Amino acid sequence: METTVNNDWPVWEVFVQLKSGAPHEHAGNVHAPDAEMALQNARDVYTRRGKACSLWVVPSVEITASSPVDQGPFFDPGNDKVYRHPQFYKVPRGVKNV
Repeated sequence: METTVNNDWPVWEVFVQLKSGAPHEHAGNVHAPDAEMALQNARDVYTRRGKACSLWVVPSVEITASSPVDQGPFFDPGNDKVYRHPQFYKVPRGVKNV
């Protein structure tokens, strides 16, 4: 049996939410001609064990990312603001998913 991949279809990035209230996490990608087929393909590939409660699919071409070359200038301003680091507060007991 010969399997072929249609590389003409766009690539969709797949994000899976494992339980309600948890963040969606990147799981991988699928090829599909449209969003509906991308959701179906993502369901078939990434939720076979029934561990997901939500899926997102996003066309890869719609994702804008920082460049590794810009690492210093892009991220340096945030490193100067120590008050943004989580060491200045304590999480109360009973708080989950922080």
